[in-house]
Amino acid sequence: MSTSQITFLKGHGTENDFVIVPDPDNTLGLPVSAVARLCDRRAGIGGDGLLHVVRSAAHPEARDMAEQAEWFMDYRNADGSLAEMCGNGVRVFARFLQHAGFVTEGDLAVATRGGVKRVHIAKDGDITVSMGRAVLSGDGVTVTVDGRSWEARNVNMGNPHAVAFVEDLAHAGELHSVPLFSPRSVYPDGVNIEFVADRGPRHVAMRVHERGSGETRSCGTGACAVAVAAARRDGVDPARTGTPATYTVDLPGGTLVITEHPDGGIDMTGPAVIVAEGALDPVWLETVIG
Repeated sequence: MSTSQITFLKGHGTENDFVIVPDPDNTLGLPVSAVARLCDRRAGIGGDGLLHVVRSAAHPEARDMAEQAEWFMDYRNADGSLAEMCGNGVRVFARFLQHAGFVTEGDLAVATRGGVKRVHIAKDGDITVSMGRAVLSGDGVTVTVDGRSWEARNVNMGNPHAVAFVEDLAHAGELHSVPLFSPRSVYPDGVNIEFVADRGPRHVAMRVHERGSGETRSCGTGACAVAVAAARRDGVDPARTGTPATYTVDLPGGTLVITEHPDGGIDMTGPAVIVAEGALDPVWLETVIG
């Protein structure tokens, strides 16, 4: 990483917050230690993750997607580790592109490690992301917190999720440390774990422990996984009925609306906000990257 002046922004989607680092030509190395320090809420800027904004053609992981999507969301967890996808992150990423003048209202495509995501920026400000299809596994998973255990649904949304339905969201505990899950072999690279309580017909609330970040105020892929798991629990499968199924998902940071279509495609709609813009101090940055 160069220690010349580096601009950054801060944004959030339903209070899932991110440090945004524009780097169209992919000139920044962004080592794990630097990302972790930037996301540190006391020693850095603070965020649930980091959005590295790069043109697809300039990034080796995204060059094969460049014809479909000009921009690549090089997403990092708060601990600096790489992640396949982040649903709230895609909305904030799209809002940044609009804020910077790279795109306008309407449709665009964003490349991610979980594939190319289709995005629509509406005039009312909400952003809809086509999240792809959920993959439901038959692997049995058990999640345990403070002596309570629940069978969890294994749902993959480009990243792995374990969805447990509980009577009270407080049963999830503190969620800063990783809840116990077994067998460990089902998720060899870790997992996002959602705890879900009913609020009404096709209306649920959730809390989540995100892999590499701890408890977050919101998780877009998690909300999608929860909506699909809730639909199957309720006996709802759009592929069989031919009718889209929409669930409202309340998170600590706000509300997302998730629609699963008969072809399996899932849309997530919600807000995205840019809250600040500035420059990293080069002296501080030198101490960070050592």
